[in-house]
Amino acid sequence: MMHAFTNGLPELLILRKLSAGELYGYQLVSEIAKAGEGRIKFSEGCVYPVLHRLESKGILATREEEVAGRLRRYYRLSQSGKKRLAQLLDELQAVNRSVDLIGGVAHAL
Repeated sequence: MMHAFTNGLPELLILRKLSAGELYGYQLVSEIAKAGEGRIKFSEGCVYPVLHRLESKGILATREEEVAGRLRRYYRLSQSGKKRLAQLLDELQAVNRSVDLIGGVAHAL
């Protein structure tokens, strides 16, 4: 489970940020870096493929708007996206419990 969770970290952080409201791709990159105080950074090259995959699965909904002559795509959670975020947060809690258990064993040694 841990391997699956760490592979899903960009997805989790993207969905978590979008749970507060819609954002466009570059905003997501910036918001994640800001929220992670520089400790967690994803490049646009990492974020956009995840966004496209989530959109194709119906986890994200989008709308487009022209800004300064360019088309900007805004992303938001769909109902499926809200369920997926809840699933990922449950996985995070399970990982945290496992880490606590392992830490308890380490302290006992």
